[in-house]
Amino acid sequence: MRRAAQDLPSLVTCTEDQPRVDAPVTAARAPGIARLALLLGGFVAIGPLTIDMYLPALPTIERELETTSAAVQLTLTGTLIGLALGQLVLGPVSDALGRKRPLLAGTALHVLASLLVLVAPNLAVLGALRVLQGVGTAAGAVIAIAIVRDLYDGRAAATMLSRLFLVLGAAPVLAPTIGGELLRFTSWRGIFAFLAVYGVLMILVGARALPETLPAERRQSSGVRGTLRGYRALFRDRAYVGLVLVAGLTMAGLFSYVSGSAFVYQGQFGLDEQQFGLLFGAGAFWLIAATQLNPVLLRVWSPQQLLVAGTVAGAAAGAALVVLAGTGTGGLPAVAGSLWGVLAACGLALPNAPALALSRHGDTAGTAAALLGAIQFGVGAVVSPVVGLLENDAVAIGTVVVTALVLALVVLAVVVRPWELPVPDDDALPAVAH
Repeated sequence: MRRAAQDLPSLVTCTEDQPRVDAPVTAARAPGIARLALLLGGFVAIGPLTIDMYLPALPTIERELETTSAAVQLTLTGTLIGLALGQLVLGPVSDALGRKRPLLAGTALHVLASLLVLVAPNLAVLGALRVLQGVGTAAGAVIAIAIVRDLYDGRAAATMLSRLFLVLGAAPVLAPTIGGELLRFTSWRGIFAFLAVYGVLMILVGARALPETLPAERRQSSGVRGTLRGYRALFRDRAYVGLVLVAGLTMAGLFSYVSGSAFVYQGQFGLDEQQFGLLFGAGAFWLIAATQLNPVLLRVWSPQQLLVAGTVAGAAAGAALVVLAGTGTGGLPAVAGSLWGVLAACGLALPNAPALALSRHGDTAGTAAALLGAIQFGVGAVVSPVVGLLENDAVAIGTVVVTALVLALVVLAVVVRPWELPVPDDDALPAVAH
């Protein structure tokens, strides 16, 4: 398999029946590809479940805690800040200690924060606990991607990330629907009890079924100074930085929808909590469909080409949303259809930008994935209150989407220059250590 950049340690590729010589997972313990995607997806899904499940309750929390919609959205921002900062720490920690222990410890922190939300007396405490939840959730977000990079490269990494997004995509589909149904029987705090139970189950399953993919001889424990040197080296890679920015700006488009959709669908169009959950889930279908179309398209086009195409399509869908919502043309179907176009475009771009970025730094996958995730969710943290400040309507979401994805196109053209990146071999099929 040809590398996407120079100076990477050589790996021996393998088919599904041929072991890779540096594989840290034994044949007896390694899960199959589908099982691995399901297991890692279960951990990564803690993030979107934490973010999305309480969305139907945002208007209720606003009323109960006697605050504003923009202030309530800051609790979402708090989660994203925790995700960003947590990844910056947990990524290098996983490079030093291995993947499994930090993953389980971070999930345990998420469980603790979820339980404390049950007794949060006000919005300030809720916001602080949401930050703590985000830090715990960061373990699944960054370490699962590092595990993929431990085992895959090039097109194979993009393909595996697409499979992972299939499992990950089920979380946004189900989360608001589950949250809406839970609100039939419990208060919004019961949603966090559900999250705690889910976290405990993942800890139990992960402790038993997840192998360690980073052997002791490949671990890098260099302390704080070494970690800072590692981040400095990443920032010196122009293409990596550009790809990370593109991934962050794409995530900004996605989070503008996540943070504002409840107020658009419920406030602007009068849907109830359950109807919102169903419509939100229907939109996530298009995100999933695009991520699963990605491996098929990779047989014909390169990750670079699909990344550019997805970004252009997302900007166009966002522009359509601004025009249709701004003129009142088409009502709810037009707004929902435009939003679904944005989600599909993001689903096409999101697996390819990280795969291209991480292919350049296989020797420090945890640190590289941490910086990638931190910027993605950091941008999302900034975007969430912006949508609220712009009056939480469909035009506001469309404006943020267009702005973010046009900036992503500028970064692609000026910084990344995808036409200069090496194209992975056409025969670089998914490869996992057995």
